[in-house]
Amino acid sequence: MSISFAQIVIDCNDAAGLAAFWSGVLGAPVDPGASPYFATVGRTGDAPLRPAWMFIKVPEPRVGKNRVHADLVSSDWTGEIERVVGLGATRVAEFDEFGTRWVTLTDPEGNVFDIGAGMG
Repeated sequence: MSISFAQIVIDCNDAAGLAAFWSGVLGAPVDPGASPYFATVGRTGDAPLRPAWMFIKVPEPRVGKNRVHADLVSSDWTGEIERVVGLGATRVAEFDEFGTRWVTLTDPEGNVFDIGAGMG
């Protein structure tokens, strides 16, 4: 196959600010050259993320629920949820369905993501 997953792109209002939040969540530094208009996490450095995360300023605000969102998983589920909330996430709801437990959160710009209980 000649195609691969390069990065997750998140439209936002403040690229550097949102990249700083996700840098803390992912435990990877914001890449050099971040600005309010464009920033990345995990594209460069000794241990690049695959996929990397890219943040691009767009003129319009997010409206409604994300159609695609990140699902993260951790074996220290409650600890990671508390840590991410401490970084600026907002806890939305907790679920135990389909044989899986997860918490839905939003990042500082309101983008939805989940942290599931598991073997992360």
